[in-house]
Amino acid sequence: MADRIMLNQTSYHGKGAIAEIANEAKAWGFQKALVCSDPDLIRFNVTSKVTDMLDREGLAYEIYSDIKANPTIENVQKGVAAFQAAKADYIIAVGGGSSMDTAKAIGIIIANPEFADVRSLEGVAPTKKPCVPIIAVPTTAGTAAEVTINYVITDVERKRKFVCVDPHDMPIVAVVDPDMMSSMSKGLTASTGMDALTHAIEGYTTKAAWEMTDMFHLKAIEIIAKSLRGAVANTPEGREGMALGQYIAGMGFSNVGLGIAHSMAHTLGAVYDTPHGVACAMMLPIVMEYNQECTGEKYREIARAMGVKGVDEMPMEAYRKAAIDAVKQLSADVGIPAKLEALKEEDLDFLAESAFNDACAPGNPKEASIEDLKALFRKLM
Repeated sequence: MADRIMLNQTSYHGKGAIAEIANEAKAWGFQKALVCSDPDLIRFNVTSKVTDMLDREGLAYEIYSDIKANPTIENVQKGVAAFQAAKADYIIAVGGGSSMDTAKAIGIIIANPEFADVRSLEGVAPTKKPCVPIIAVPTTAGTAAEVTINYVITDVERKRKFVCVDPHDMPIVAVVDPDMMSSMSKGLTASTGMDALTHAIEGYTTKAAWEMTDMFHLKAIEIIAKSLRGAVANTPEGREGMALGQYIAGMGFSNVGLGIAHSMAHTLGAVYDTPHGVACAMMLPIVMEYNQECTGEKYREIARAMGVKGVDEMPMEAYRKAAIDAVKQLSADVGIPAKLEALKEEDLDFLAESAFNDACAPGNPKEASIEDLKALFRKLM
């Protein structure tokens, strides 16, 4: 079977890139946007950096902001109704993964109304038409949702997240402007940055990895390892590095999938509302230890990309430990906790079963049973 790479039709990178939104909207002949953005971004005048520009350019829009940090089925349903009521013909998604994931689901359902039941989009849904055109403007450096074919929706009723994988949901334009990320708090910068590192490491070690995606992932690991501490300190160099590094990670993992660190993070988010990046950061070194015997020499290259010196002189056991330790150190340096206080023994069965059935689990380099997953979750206690 042939390997496949899917990316945006166009992406813009660097300070001031949001000016290109108006140019793209005019070039495509769009008439009215539904701007999907979460309430905090509107409150703190981040979304206005885009809407003020639309106003100056005379471009029509309406705002939809009923979007939670872990977007729900209801958020999507209300967004579909908002798009229809606005008589919009494209979406501008301004925000982190929550805004972009909501926009993707809205866009898919508008173009494929037979999937109005949001749960029907789980997994690889057989949609027939590309979603409503989306211009994606990330305000966090982590999810890379602007360049992926994935989105995640929370089913509140069933206390679970479900992953949707659909080539039809790719935003046509990504605008990756570090200035849009400068208002992130230290905690959000750290958690989204560790999400990006998890994307890069899991994508590099997943069963479907191949030479082109390895190239993306190793470069992403290198940039993130150099940039995340600076981004948390809000240095321009750190912000710019993370904006690029997380996008490059997305170029890779979107095309080859992830592993059980993400499966387990998804269920922690659904049950405890744990921020996704924090959950990923806590699970990543635990899962790396579990997977190490199935990764060949890849941990040597992870260690090298993380800045570890002398890896070529190390035996396999040493460079594997060095890679894991470097991840732990970066996570600690940016303030991510190593334990999850909310985790309860009586929840482990449900957590493990949910993670086992998550769409990311099959890509893991080492098979994991429900009992294995319970043991891994327990390490967070």
